[in-house]
Amino acid sequence: MSDTESLHKIRSRRSHRKSRLGCGNCKKRRIKCDEQKPTCSNCLHHSIDCDFTARSDSEKSTPPARRYQFRQSKYQQSPSPRAPDDSPSSSNSIAVQCDIPPIPDKGGISLSDLHLFHHYTIATYHTLSNDPTPITQRLWQCRIPAWGISFPSILHLILALAALHLASLHPDQREKYTVQADQHFTFGVRSVTSVLRLDTLDSENCQLIYMSAVLICFVYFARGPRDGEFLVFSAGGKSEWLVLLHGVRTILAQKQGEIFRGDLEPAAKERNLSAADPHSVSTLEEELSQHLDRLHAIRALAASEVGVDRDVYISAVDDLLNCFQDAYENRKAGVYGAELMPSTMGWTFRLSEVMIDRLEGREPVALVILAHWAILLRYMRDVWFMRGWDGHIIRGIQACLPGEFLQWIEWPGLIISS
Repeated sequence: MSDTESLHKIRSRRSHRKSRLGCGNCKKRRIKCDEQKPTCSNCLHHSIDCDFTARSDSEKSTPPARRYQFRQSKYQQSPSPRAPDDSPSSSNSIAVQCDIPPIPDKGGISLSDLHLFHHYTIATYHTLSNDPTPITQRLWQCRIPAWGISFPSILHLILALAALHLASLHPDQREKYTVQADQHFTFGVRSVTSVLRLDTLDSENCQLIYMSAVLICFVYFARGPRDGEFLVFSAGGKSEWLVLLHGVRTILAQKQGEIFRGDLEPAAKERNLSAADPHSVSTLEEELSQHLDRLHAIRALAASEVGVDRDVYISAVDDLLNCFQDAYENRKAGVYGAELMPSTMGWTFRLSEVMIDRLEGREPVALVILAHWAILLRYMRDVWFMRGWDGHIIRGIQACLPGEFLQWIEWPGLIISS
């Protein structure tokens, strides 16, 4: 093809009949306007205001209307004039939501909510599990958000978790993100408590309710330690964590077999001990040996008790011994962070009602055992939502123990220092 023919073809492809009566948007873009009213096809396709719409409204002596009307989200606080330019609450980007009729009782979703949802899907989800397998990553990044679309509790809870994650990454904006997290957490808990209260847990919703409960626990930890609340006991009244614990236990007691199937079916994991550093393994084995020796001394203290408490305390210590061994086997295999959750938090979920009652009553031996469990939390300090919990619990125990029992926690008390 000659240069003349190519030039002629390009020109013929670009040529069009000039529109002298077209809308202003089409004229600025130098494209053909079909002059359809009240909105030309180009403006309709790009969802932008068309001059014809404004002209039509002017002819009716009414204020110019926009194709979309927006209102500020009920979750969004007033924008801060000093917020970063890329912040959803910047003075140049006020969080709003479209006035398309929202789904009843769901309230729509704002731009700040979309910001939280986006952050969850690109960052927060990855912090909930260090398991690199595609199945686990897909569960937290894709499946859980998808469930949130049809089950609002999960949606609100992942938004709350994302807000707290952002608060940990941006301490200067912590107050703003914490407010958003608390608001979403309130909505997220509502459906779960309603199902448990009305006893409507069934095969259709059991996985959704269980994952909601798991996310509630994550949010509880991510919110950070609170004065007077030491996880398994409280300075006054019922421990908040124990309320969550009983909720999860209720769910598992009724539907455990139906929960852990399909997307939630546990995958077999192989520990790669051959890849571990021999020096590191030796150090971990020596450290574990010291912990086990100390726990056996605590077991002897438990055996000195009389009545039902003796067997309850011994059982709790024996379970704790297994938890330490499992945690160290995982650490030697390179498992760390959130993947240590089952080894660490599993102990609290298996506590007997009598042991829980003794902890709530701040019985000295029960608190000493709990102090040694708190050592395991030290190995999760690199997980953003577990920071500060180990020292907080130890300090709470120290404040409640009689003087003659303080010697029993002098050793685990060393974990307070960062």
